[in-house]
Amino acid sequence: MVAAYIGLGSNLDSPVDQVSRALGELNELPQTAMRSHSSLYQSRPMGGMDQPDYINAVALVDTGLEPEKLLAELQAIEKVHGRVREERWGARTLDLDLLLYGSTKIDTPDLTVPHPGVGERGFVLYPLYEIAPDLEIPDLGAVSELVNNCSAEKPKRI
Repeated sequence: MVAAYIGLGSNLDSPVDQVSRALGELNELPQTAMRSHSSLYQSRPMGGMDQPDYINAVALVDTGLEPEKLLAELQAIEKVHGRVREERWGARTLDLDLLLYGSTKIDTPDLTVPHPGVGERGFVLYPLYEIAPDLEIPDLGAVSELVNNCSAEKPKRI
């Protein structure tokens, strides 16, 4: 089993419900069990987009799935929630990002782990810090240090 961290986000169609349901669905994935998850956080959209605020969280799962299979399962959950990929940083019903997969670094056309931007995005770092303050992110350092040095807006815990 590998410890994997998954970022969750939604800003359409009852975002709190979308993220809450997705947290439950992560625990139903094959060969996967939820170990913990953060509180929900509210954050403004990236890139100055004119859209509703996001609800975000981070989950820690133990999984026996290979990274590409886990990504496919995450995308299947997004699809069930009505996710449509049209615009970068656009509004969405559900976004599930594989942030970390153990200490493995992956760089393929379909998957980059650690997830790009994980060390700079407040809506990822603060929920991640809540559940894993001592976590070391490959090539970036400790989550606690990244939070202390984060210049991004701090999301509101709800």
